[in-house]
Amino acid sequence: MPNPNPNPKPKRLPPDPTGLRPVLELIEPFCRAHLTDEYLLICRSLAEKLAHKRPSPLTTGKSNLWACGVVRAIGWMNGLEDITSVPHLKFAFIDQSFGAFKGTGQAQSALIRKLVNMQPLDFRWTLPSRLAANPTIWLLRINGEMTDIRQSPRELQAAAFEKGYIPFIPADQI
Repeated sequence: MPNPNPNPKPKRLPPDPTGLRPVLELIEPFCRAHLTDEYLLICRSLAEKLAHKRPSPLTTGKSNLWACGVVRAIGWMNGLEDITSVPHLKFAFIDQSFGAFKGTGQAQSALIRKLVNMQPLDFRWTLPSRLAANPTIWLLRINGEMTDIRQSPRELQAAAFEKGYIPFIPADQI
């Protein structure tokens, strides 16, 4: 039996009350074209974290500015503007790619970092390939003294990992 409607309407996606989908639709092609899969995954994680806030900040303002801010925030955390970094991008290029003015992209990035309490060298937003080289991740205060947990017995490393102080157990990586 022939299709009675030769030009059916495309199925609509359900509404996105968090504002996440339009932001990801901008982040994903940018990361695939100019960055790495690692950047894509961590940018996606940051956008998802923002979307899970109540109310989701992604529902206010423009999606392109949120996408720009997410990429800039992750880039800031991982030294993306450093000329020795691979990949390497200028924030001005990111702003231009998302249609944002420099000051707007910078302000959006600062807002995002504040919303998720992103600190310099924060392991939650460090690219996985850079975790081992991030010195501040491994410095913990043990019995009142700053200690590089990588030099401590595995039991202490495991306890620090279980408490969420470090991203993995260094002794298990050898």
